[in-house]
Amino acid sequence: MGPLAGLRILELASIGPGPMCAMLLADLGADVVRVDRIEPSGLGVGMSTAFDVCARNRRSIAVDLKRAEACAAVLRLIDRADVLIEGFRPGVAERLGLGPDVCLERNARLVYGRMTGFGQDGKLAQAAGHDLNYISLAGALHAIGPRDGAPLPPLNLIGDYGGGALYLALGILSALFERNQSGKGQVVDAAMVEGAASLMSIFYGLVAAGTWQTARGSNLLDGGAPFYSVYETSDGMYVSVAALENKFFAELARLIGLETRFVQEQMNRRLWPELRTKMAEIFKHRTRAQWCELLEGTDACFAPVLSIKEAPDHPHSRQRGMFVELNGFTQPAPAPRFSRSVPDVPQPPPETGAQTQQVLEKAGFGPAEIDALRRAGAIG
Repeated sequence: MGPLAGLRILELASIGPGPMCAMLLADLGADVVRVDRIEPSGLGVGMSTAFDVCARNRRSIAVDLKRAEACAAVLRLIDRADVLIEGFRPGVAERLGLGPDVCLERNARLVYGRMTGFGQDGKLAQAAGHDLNYISLAGALHAIGPRDGAPLPPLNLIGDYGGGALYLALGILSALFERNQSGKGQVVDAAMVEGAASLMSIFYGLVAAGTWQTARGSNLLDGGAPFYSVYETSDGMYVSVAALENKFFAELARLIGLETRFVQEQMNRRLWPELRTKMAEIFKHRTRAQWCELLEGTDACFAPVLSIKEAPDHPHSRQRGMFVELNGFTQPAPAPRFSRSVPDVPQPPPETGAQTQQVLEKAGFGPAEIDALRRAGAIG
């Protein structure tokens, strides 16, 4: 079920954006076979497979890609695939004998999706890095954080998942669309640093127009504006207000008892320090729950700041089915939604290599071939 039902994807196991991209596509119905290592790689955050949300909706085979027999078996799977996803450093797939030239020669319709931090070439292509490094180079990290402090890491949402997983998924689906016209596959080179830069597009325009200051905490959307900010409540919790438009700020001011002079001079930056102090004082007079009762659902552009544990229990989250229970814990449901081709309920992540036999048999491997691969240590 789902809009991508029938799409066959082979994922060479990696960490971060590669698995996230594969999860997004699998959630929407794609048949994803994950090629896992027989032994743990030692990369990423160590935890039970059961809690690896980004590994859900997969079948897993366990292989040793350092063995020629294993690579030959994977190539036979690639023959039947629509998409390959790999997240190795540049050149690694080629050294394994699984590079795009080899794969596309065997399967000319294959979309070969590559996920790296800095891209397949360039000065930094071979350098190790993580999300924080990529968004630093893209100009994103510098813009995030308090005015009087250091830049603040925004989890790994911008580089790994926004600039990486989502852009790779977009690239793969775009290449599949183009394949409908040309009949040919191609390579998608998704670099997290470039995806992060793309996410910053509007801000590059604002800087060029002279309407955005590079100093952190000085602008409308970076915490500089007191009407687009976070405030502490009397019980030590937090609420967010984002009343950018004057009509929304006027409604916020009316509901919380803010003087009308601030509404009339909303964009007067000289008043912002005084306005921030006043708003902070007001919000400290009630609990978060009391502010929710007064402001939630109005045009004041308000929301409570919820923790990961709290978010699934919010009434709106429950009404929309934003989260699902899987493997005994709560996790985000597939997104976005579709009116007809509704995806199935997600399935738990598989144990490493749980479907090795099944996948190989379906790909045409005979019992003797599978036994030979197992004796050679090529599969787990």
